[in-house]
Amino acid sequence: MKLYVGNLSFDTSDQDLEQLFSQSGTVNSARIITDRDSGRSRGFGFVEMSSKSEGNTAIDEFNGKEINGRSLVVNEARQREDQNSGGNRGNYGGGGGYGGNKNRGGRTNRW
Repeated sequence: MKLYVGNLSFDTSDQDLEQLFSQSGTVNSARIITDRDSGRSRGFGFVEMSSKSEGNTAIDEFNGKEINGRSLVVNEARQREDQNSGGNRGNYGGGGGYGGNKNRGGRTNRW
């Protein structure tokens, strides 16, 4: 079972995450998500537990628990949505609701 772990301290490492969640069962993988430009932690990560029951145990144990002064958010990870749906959405950081045009409001600017 893959878990989303949010509101992590920016100092948390992959190893810290694995060590923490191993208290609830077997951890197949633990990964902190980092900014691709700076390499700094983005404050969240993913942990893959070896079974659904161990994942549920980890959710019960760690969701809302304070670690390093921060209250963790732990839940089952959801499948990532297709980044290219909605026209040019993938090129404009989401651009939700702009009708797929490169400018806002779905209109063509003519200057």
